[in-house]
Amino acid sequence: MKVATVADLRNRFAHVSKWIEDGEKVEIRKRGKVFATLSPARKKKKKVEWPDLKARLLKHFPKPLPGKPLSEILSESRGNR
Repeated sequence: MKVATVADLRNRFAHVSKWIEDGEKVEIRKRGKVFATLSPARKKKKKVEWPDLKARLLKHFPKPLPGKPLSEILSESRGNR
């Protein structure tokens, strides 16, 4: 459990609220004694772990494909060259 003081709430509320948003309970102390406990209203959802798409692409295509890059082909077709 995280610990914060009343002064922390007054001066660094954004920092303390981030703890609560991350699912932590925060014990609030006033003059060294526990004054209150803050906890998140609901449980935080698990973070989505995205796959490493670049690693998967390199696994199947270790060498660059032959020819011009798509950005260059599009640029030429639009007459930007």
